[in-house]
Formats: sequence, C-alpha cells, structure tokens
Amino acid sequence: MDADNQNGIPISLEILALFLRLIFIGALVAIAVRVSLPQSETLWSVHETPGDLVRLALGFTVCLWVAIRLFTIPKTVGAYKRWINLGLVIAPVALALAVIMWR
Repeated sequence: MDADNQNGIPISLEILALFLRLIFIGALVAIAVRVSLPQSETLWSVHETPGDLVRLALGFTVCLWVAIRLFTIPKTVGAYKRWINLGLVIAPVALALAVIMWR
C-alpha cells in the first residue's frame, strides 16, 4: 500500500497524474509556440506585418495561460484520477502532435 500525503492522495497516484499533466501541458506549450511563430518574417521584424504580430501576441497569451495552469496543482483525489484517465490518452497524442509539428 502506498503512503498517503496530507490530503489522503496516494503518492504513486499523485506522481503519475502530475507527470501526465506535465507532458500534456508541455506539449501544448510547444504547439502554441510553433503555431505562433511568424510565417513571413523573423521574430525581430514581426511588427511590420500585422497578421504576424497578432499571431505572436495570441501565441504569447496562450503560452502564458498554459504556464499558469501548469503551476495550479489539482486538489482532490478525483482531479488526480481524472488526469490519469485522460492523461493516458491525451498526453501521448499531444506529444506526438508536437513532435510532428516541429519537423
């Protein structure tokens, strides 16, 4: 039997859920960065094309929101179980999509 932390959540459940969550959110950040890169300019001349500037601003906003979510830890046993159930499916898919997009 696993040792429980102060919230009654088994340590193995907490570690697995947080690992799957980290992989998924990290892949989301990688995808957002890749999509928000300027298409016709370099990063330093992005202000010359309004579309690229908007794309970069939206990408930065999404990355910031996802990074904030990364540091918001689940608080209930149900949230950890949900991350395990969903994470086993969506983390590998998001990771594969991020790898494909960066090629």
